[in-house]
Amino acid sequence: MSTRRGTALVTGASSGIGAAYAGRLASHGWDTVLVARRAQRLDDLAQRLRERTGTTVEALVADLSDPDDLARVARRAAGDDIGFLVNNAGINGYGPFAELEPELMTKVLDINVLAVTTLTQAAVPAMLERGHGTLVNVASQLAFAGALPPHPLPERALYGGTKGYVLTFTRTLAAELAGTPLRIQVLCPGLTATEFHRSRGDKPVAGRDQSVHEEGGMPVDHVIDASLAALDAGEVVCVPGLENPALIDALAEAELAIRTAARRGGS
Repeated sequence: MSTRRGTALVTGASSGIGAAYAGRLASHGWDTVLVARRAQRLDDLAQRLRERTGTTVEALVADLSDPDDLARVARRAAGDDIGFLVNNAGINGYGPFAELEPELMTKVLDINVLAVTTLTQAAVPAMLERGHGTLVNVASQLAFAGALPPHPLPERALYGGTKGYVLTFTRTLAAELAGTPLRIQVLCPGLTATEFHRSRGDKPVAGRDQSVHEEGGMPVDHVIDASLAALDAGEVVCVPGLENPALIDALAEAELAIRTAARRGGS
């Protein structure tokens, strides 16, 4: 355990946002627990971080759609050294909903919803008991795109639904824990320059080296910059690239207006 910052657990750490977030935290003095399916990639990243930062790095190979693996990672997330949890692992399952394979549908739900909830529930009690901790749940800007048709957006009914859950779950949890020392954020990146779109999620992208899908997107370091800045500012919802954060406040005001109007209409 680091004598400087504590330990951060990052899921989906073999590439993209997860790998970049782990690297940034290690550079800031955090020991890290790297969780992903691809053992070779985790081992490579762990070695690089140890050499560059001198921190302790643990590689935890796990498929979060597997109940036994999820339980094993949850036990680690509940450890008394975990001061920072990044629930980044996610798969997309893009495609027409009526044609979606049942096995892939279940996998998307298990990773994007069940794993996020389970690992959050594992980590938060220990953080509360210690009086400090940070939680970042990675959603997507597609969580705000429910009514928009596909093309150019992907066919995303399942994925958008799961990220809508992450958005609402994290916002509601933050409201429940307001006044505690915990920092809680839902990170909603848009298209990011990772390999996320190179697989629907049934199988990880092959190869030892990270790649970038053809669509490009925001540089991953910019996403991490936005997340860390929002944490410092105490912002629960972080949308990288959003120039007018008042829009988030306007969203909350619109939600309150809808609930208030609905109560009046039912009286």
